[in-house]
Amino acid sequence: MRIRLVAALLAGIPLVAHATDGYFPHGWGMVAKGMGGASVAVTGDAFGGANNPATMAYAGDQFAIGADLFSPHRKAERTGGAAYGLNGSANSDSDYFGVPELAYSTMLRPDLGFGVTVIGQGGMNTDYPGGQLPSPGACGPATGPGSGFNPRPGPYNLLCGNGRLGVDLSQLVVAPTLAWKINAQNSIGIAPLFAYQRFKAEGIQAFAGLSTSPGNVSNNGYASSTGWGVRLGYFGQITPEIAVGATWASKISMGDFDKYSGLFAEQGGFDIPSTWAIGVAITPAPAWRIAIDYQRIDYNSVRSIGNRSSLILQCAGGVPSACLGGSNGAGFGWQNVDVWKVGAEYHVNDRLTVRAGYNHSGDPIESRDVTFNILAPGVMRDHITGGATWKIDDKNDLTGAAMYAFNQSVTGASLFNNFFPPPQPSMQEKIQMYEWSLGVQWAHHF
Repeated sequence: MRIRLVAALLAGIPLVAHATDGYFPHGWGMVAKGMGGASVAVTGDAFGGANNPATMAYAGDQFAIGADLFSPHRKAERTGGAAYGLNGSANSDSDYFGVPELAYSTMLRPDLGFGVTVIGQGGMNTDYPGGQLPSPGACGPATGPGSGFNPRPGPYNLLCGNGRLGVDLSQLVVAPTLAWKINAQNSIGIAPLFAYQRFKAEGIQAFAGLSTSPGNVSNNGYASSTGWGVRLGYFGQITPEIAVGATWASKISMGDFDKYSGLFAEQGGFDIPSTWAIGVAITPAPAWRIAIDYQRIDYNSVRSIGNRSSLILQCAGGVPSACLGGSNGAGFGWQNVDVWKVGAEYHVNDRLTVRAGYNHSGDPIESRDVTFNILAPGVMRDHITGGATWKIDDKNDLTGAAMYAFNQSVTGASLFNNFFPPPQPSMQEKIQMYEWSLGVQWAHHF
């Protein structure tokens, strides 16, 4: 009966968008989200398939379902191009998203735990209105980049395309999990990862001439793909006061986005990067728990994400493999990031537990890649979080979590400068973002 309930809920989960540590959320499950995402050495909830599979050996029999109201605010602008009609700024629409998640765990025997975790990630989502460059020839044959960068008449959006500008990437990951207690203090876990993703792009028609497949760059509606990977984990209760954990997730090899084979490197490839993390949880007093995690996200291992956007200049110089969609095609230029997560939990009484946390992420976007990242301004670095759990009765509890990520920006020289004959302009572009989320989760213990 419990397994059928989980299956039915999986079928009804919508795709979501979320972005804090690059395009990964700062944590999974409301307990972790209230503690800045620190979770690798923390037991008690059923989201081990996303955080650390080994902790599922201690989760017991429970079912949890929750949702975040996630609100990212994105802005992009270009200066220094007034003489060419290329100055402009825009705020992205679509500021509110619902982000559901669920988890189930059960003990098959005293030393063997099983569960299913379902999470959403993504967040390379922007939706800028068009018309920021109103001159009919700003990007056209007379004065535009490359003397005919976009043969269509204006008005244009910020990337010299027509109409609305933006991308939408959403990913759903399902992680069935098995965890084994080696002994009372140590456990290991494994979670096969099934991922489904979808993507669409609008308003980047101007780059079709720098693609291996010009008809598969923009405005082709949603494309989708699936793939598989695995997450492994270890948990150890070293002393009654100190626990440690470690986890690694492979790169998830996804099928190609055929409708965007002329946009992403390797003919539409868009894999999910590998990650690894280590953590420690300290209980200095019975009512307190402090958790610290370090996480590494290997964005640079995926060519469509990590390849530098400046490769497109090699394409313009006659190197087909560097063109959009090419075997080594231009990408977003995202670098690997280091993430630190720190959280504290205090049990006020038998019914109430409160939490607070801080999450610091490296910036995956460097100034040289700012132009392409108008589409995906994942520049968040510093997050503060808070949360609480209220125990309704012996079987049910409610957990809330809130997050605020401070405004962050990246400024750099526009790629468009390179498509003008000397003397080239010195246009600058700036992307910026801040965001917040507010979520609630209900857990039922069997």
